Amino acid sequence: MPRDSSHTNGSKDSTGSSGSSLVPRRSLIQSLGAIGLGGFVGNTASGRSHSLRGETRAVQDAQATASSPELAKWVDEVPRPGVIEPTGTKDGQPYYEVEMREVEQSLHRDLPPTTVWGYDGQYPGPTIEARRGEPVYVRWKNKLPDEHLLPVDTTIHGDEVPYDSTGVRVVTHLHGGNVEHTSDGKPQAWFTRDFEETGPKFEKKDYYYVNDQPAATLWYHDHSLGITRLNVYAGLAGFYLLRSGREDELGLPAGEYEIPLVLQDRTFNDDGSLFYPTGPSDGDGSGPEPSIIPQFYGDTSVVNGKAWPRLTVEPRTYRLRLLNGSNSRFYNLKLVEYDETAGTTGADGPPLTLVGNDGGLLAQPRQVDDRLQLGSSGRADVVVDFSDYAGSTLLLHNDAPAEFRGSVATDDDVEPLPEVLLVDVEDASDGDDTSQVPSSLGRVPDIPVESADRNRHVTLATQTDEYGRLLHLLGTGEEPLGNRLYDPATETPRKGTTEIWSIANLTGMSHPVHLHLVHFQVLGHQSYSDFDPEADSVDPETLSPPKQGERGWNDVVTVDPGQVTHVIVHFGEYEGLFNDQTGWYMWHCHMLEHEDHDMMRPLRVLPEEEDDEETCEFPADDANRSDGGPIFE
Repeated sequence: MPRDSSHTNGSKDSTGSSGSSLVPRRSLIQSLGAIGLGGFVGNTASGRSHSLRGETRAVQDAQATASSPELAKWVDEVPRPGVIEPTGTKDGQPYYEVEMREVEQSLHRDLPPTTVWGYDGQYPGPTIEARRGEPVYVRWKNKLPDEHLLPVDTTIHGDEVPYDSTGVRVVTHLHGGNVEHTSDGKPQAWFTRDFEETGPKFEKKDYYYVNDQPAATLWYHDHSLGITRLNVYAGLAGFYLLRSGREDELGLPAGEYEIPLVLQDRTFNDDGSLFYPTGPSDGDGSGPEPSIIPQFYGDTSVVNGKAWPRLTVEPRTYRLRLLNGSNSRFYNLKLVEYDETAGTTGADGPPLTLVGNDGGLLAQPRQVDDRLQLGSSGRADVVVDFSDYAGSTLLLHNDAPAEFRGSVATDDDVEPLPEVLLVDVEDASDGDDTSQVPSSLGRVPDIPVESADRNRHVTLATQTDEYGRLLHLLGTGEEPLGNRLYDPATETPRKGTTEIWSIANLTGMSHPVHLHLVHFQVLGHQSYSDFDPEADSVDPETLSPPKQGERGWNDVVTVDPGQVTHVIVHFGEYEGLFNDQTGWYMWHCHMLEHEDHDMMRPLRVLPEEEDDEETCEFPADDANRSDGGPIFE
C-alpha cells in the first residue's frame, strides 16, 4: 500500500501552496456530457495582413476556409534526414553546434519553394546519433530573423514574455531525454539571435545530454513559451537517435533499411508559403488579433518535409521509426493495398511489428493487431516485412478524425487525413535479407504497484480566458478545474520515489500527456465514473489493459475523454536504467496549441532529503510574486 495516498494534494507541500474546496464529484460526472469538444477550429484565418521584413503577406478572407492548392500526390520521394557530425569536442565528449536558420525549401514538386525554419538550415533538422553511456554537448544557435514567420498572439503569457524583444525567441527541448534540468530546454530558458536576449530561466549556452538511458527514438524541437506551436510548425524539429551495443547485437534492419519518418500536417498558400490561422473560425472580432486557436489541423500530409510523398522499398524487412510531429493531429495507422490510378484502398497490407516506443525497445516484439495509434509527439519503432508484396503499391492509411476522442463516437468528416504515405515495393531485392526480429529485445523491468510511495490524482480540464477563448488546463484532485502555468507547483515528487499518476480527462477530447525527464509504465484505463480517488492504491486487474503501443517505457500517453489513465513512474535510476536528476521540469499536453494556452505545469523533482537552502533557491522574480508561490525555474 502506498505510504502516502494524498490523492487531492490537500495539504501544503514544500512550495507553501494549499488547495481550495473540492468540486463535488457528482457535478463533475454530470458535467462531462455538457463539456465543449475542445473548441474545434478548421483552417480559417481572420482578415489581417502582417509584415515580414517589409514584405506584405497575403491574407485570407475573414470568413473563408483556407485550403492548400490542389497538388498531385505521390510525385516526390520521401527524403531521409541526414546525420549531423560533431564540430569538435568539449571535455573530451562530442560537441555539436546546430544553427537555426530561415531557408527556402521545396516541399512539393509543384509548389514554389516554401520559407521554413530549420535546424542546420533544413526541415526537418538533421538527425543526431548518440551512443548510450557517451555524453554529448550541443550548442543550439539562433540565427533566425527578427520577425516571426507566422502570426504571433501577444496575449499568450503576455505578462511574462517580452514580445517586443529584438528577435525571435527559441529554446530546444530534447523530448524523451533523461537530462539535467538546466539542459532540458524549459520554456523560459529562451534566447534570441546570438543570445542577445535571454529568458529568466536561461542558464547555459551548451546543453549537456548524459545519454544514460535505454537506446530509443528521441526527438528535439522548440519549446519557447507561448510560441511553441508556431516554431515547431515553421519547421524546428528533428530526430535524436540514441543507440547502444545491445541494440546493435539484435540484428534489426539497419543502414538504408532503417528509416526515420516524421508525420506532420500542413496547409499551404498558393505561393507555397505555410498557412497558419490568425484566429478561430467562430470568432466575433472582439478578441485579440492575431489570436491563438484551440487546435490546428492541416489538409496536407507532410512526411520528412515532403507533401504527399512516396517511399520506395525492396521486398524485404525494414525498420521504420515513426514520429507524430504534428501540432494537434492524432494518427491511427495501418498499411493497406492501394490502387494508385483509382485512388482506392484494398486489402490489408503487411502488419506492423512493434519493437519499441517512446523510451526504447520493448521486452518482446508485438504484432499490431489492427491499427497503431500515435498522439502528438508519440513514437513507434516498427519492423515491416515487405517480402510478400513485391511489385505492390501500399498506403500508410490513417482513420483518426482530427478531433480525436478515442473510444467515444467520432465524426469521420472532421478534417480527416486518411492518406499519409504511399509505399512502392520493388519487384526484387538487391541482396539477401539477414536482419531479424529476435523474441527478446530490451529490458523493461516492471515497476510494482505496491512499491508506489504515493497515488497522485491529476486532471485535464477546460475553462475560458479573459477573452472568452477556450483555455485548456491541468488540475489536481483538489483543483479539478485546473491551475494556470504560473500557479505554485503541485507536482513535487522526490528523487528515488515511485508514484502512480491517475490522469482524469474531464474534457470532450483526447489529450497526449507528456512528462519531461522521466519514463513511465501504463497500468491501464478506466471510466471516470468508476474511478475512486479515495482508494489507497490501484488494482491493474480492474482496469482496461494498456493499448498495444503503450507497453514498455513511455513519456507520453493518450487520455481519452471521460477516462482515467493510470501510469506508474519512478523518479530516478531504476534497476540500472535511467539516471538521477533533480530540479524543475514540465509536464503538459503535447497538442502544441494546448501547451501554449495553458495546459502546462511545472514538475519539480526534489532531492531525497529536504534541503532548506535548495528549497529556497528561487530567483527574485519568483520569490516576490504576488500570488505567494514560486513559478517554475
